[in-house]
Amino acid sequence: MADFFFHTLAGQLILMLLETLAVLVPLLIGVAYLTLMERKVMAAMQMRRGPNVNGIFGLLQAFADAIKMITKETIIPTGANRFLFLFAPFLTFSLAMTAWAVIPTGNGLAVANINVGILYLLAISSLGVYGMLIAGWASNSKYAFLGSLRSAAQMVSYEVSIGLVIVSVLLAVGSLNLNDIVLAQRHVWFCVPMFPIFILFFISALAETNRAPFDLPEGESELVAGFFVEYSSLSFGLFFLGEYANMILMSAMVSILFLGGWLPPLGIAPLTWIPGPLWLIAKILFCLFVFIWTRATFPRFRYDQLMRLGWKVFLPFSLLWMIATAGFLLATGLLPQGVS
Repeated sequence: MADFFFHTLAGQLILMLLETLAVLVPLLIGVAYLTLMERKVMAAMQMRRGPNVNGIFGLLQAFADAIKMITKETIIPTGANRFLFLFAPFLTFSLAMTAWAVIPTGNGLAVANINVGILYLLAISSLGVYGMLIAGWASNSKYAFLGSLRSAAQMVSYEVSIGLVIVSVLLAVGSLNLNDIVLAQRHVWFCVPMFPIFILFFISALAETNRAPFDLPEGESELVAGFFVEYSSLSFGLFFLGEYANMILMSAMVSILFLGGWLPPLGIAPLTWIPGPLWLIAKILFCLFVFIWTRATFPRFRYDQLMRLGWKVFLPFSLLWMIATAGFLLATGLLPQGVS
């Protein structure tokens, strides 16, 4: 009876809803506690205590921040485009959530295990810039508009190198399916033979998510707070959640493309006993720690340095690596059948 119900249209819709909730609810809790993790890790690096008042060891601080943000008044500037002003944070947040539809947490465990998963992720990440552009333009503020233009230029610059790095990985796999990319790393993770572009991809991920030292769209010294300077209350909270959800998403992409996804480091008995999703979570947490570590360590880049690094260093290097990868695979006969 249960099998018959889940084969009907209503049953499939309910099953899809449950799968979506199984991904989104832990993700939203993870986003809330990522803010706490960031504050705790940076406090330890700077020899401070960090949040320690709300709850045991400050574990309820994330909920206190959420309640404070929700209960504040939403202020819309005079002369702002009301609809676009409120639509921009919703767009940014919803895109950050939508991208998780194709992220596999185990072998075949994804809300949508589609064969063009990596193209889907590239499309969603490239749409993310619209939320910032719309926010900057709709705010009727020069500071916000300058911040949104910076953000657009920065994200487009580093998406090009990210795309070329992904193509290099796809050449080695012969598939656009994220599940296949992970399974191709059963013997060796791609971070070993492709270590230079692994580092390049991670740095590009920092720029793509507007994280320090590439947080130019939020430059406090010259732009007050960048594209969201006029936002408050829940609308600011959606931008905040979107940024941290994108951090987790990019960490998941680094884990899947270069760190073997849900696969253990070695296929030996004690390590294989640990469930695959736990390995993926551990790798994501490691990448997030490096995100925070980088923020606490490096000063902000100048804007010309940021653009020079993206266009004159990362783009040529990733292009040459892609050509070298294709040539090596073709010369050695290792090119997957789907590519040839």
